Amino acid sequence: MRTKIYQINADRDKNRVRFEGLELLKRYQGSAAVDPSIYDEVFNAELEETEPEDIFRRFNTEGHPLHRGHSLSVSDVVVNDSGAFFCDGVGFKAIDFDESQTHKPDNLMRVVYVEPHKAPYIAEIEHSLQGEQRAVKGLIELIDNEDGTFIIANEEAKLIGMEGNRRIADGAAIIAGPFFVCGDAGETFRGLTDEEVVKYMDRFHEPEDISPEEVEADTGFRIYFM
Repeated sequence: MRTKIYQINADRDKNRVRFEGLELLKRYQGSAAVDPSIYDEVFNAELEETEPEDIFRRFNTEGHPLHRGHSLSVSDVVVNDSGAFFCDGVGFKAIDFDESQTHKPDNLMRVVYVEPHKAPYIAEIEHSLQGEQRAVKGLIELIDNEDGTFIIANEEAKLIGMEGNRRIADGAAIIAGPFFVCGDAGETFRGLTDEEVVKYMDRFHEPEDISPEEVEADTGFRIYFM
C-alpha cells in the first residue's frame, strides 16, 4: 500500500509542538487541529504494512531505505489509503490532514524502485550521494542501460548476502538487493521521464525467484551489456 510519513520541521514549528501529543496542541498553539504546514514529507513509497502500529514498529526496528526522516515518534503523521493517523502518546488517532499544505525537499529525483520479491514502484529519492547510497543500502554501482538511464545498485550486495532481485543482460547477470533506475544527466543523475518510467515499470514488472546459490555463482567482476 502506498504510504506517506510526515514529520514536523523544527524551523517552522513556532509553537514547539514537535514530539507533543494531541492533548497539548490546544495549550501550545491555541487549537487542537494538526497544522499540516509545519510538516515535511519524509517518506513516500509502497509498504506491506497497512496498520499505523505495524508501520511504527517497522520504522523503529529495521527502517526503510527511502525514509528521509528520524525514527517515528509522537507528532508524526502516517497517511495511506485508510486515512491520516497522528502518532499520539499512546497509539494513533485518525485526523484531518491536508497534504497539499505540507512541504518536501526540492532535491528529489523520480525513479523506478525495485526490491527483491516485490513489484516495482515509482518513488522519489534524495538526489545526493547520501540519499542514493541509503536507497540501495550501501555503496553504489552504476549499470549503464545505454538508453540515457542507469540502474543504481549496491556494489557489495552479493558479497554481504543480499537477496537476488532481478536478472539482467538477457539473464546473464543478477542484481542483488534493492536498486533503482534513474536518468543520465552527464556528470550527475536525473529523474526519469514519463516514457522511461513506463519502460522500466514494465521491464521489471514481475518479481523473480533467485536462489542464494545463483547469487553466489554470479559474484565477481564483470561488464554488463544491457
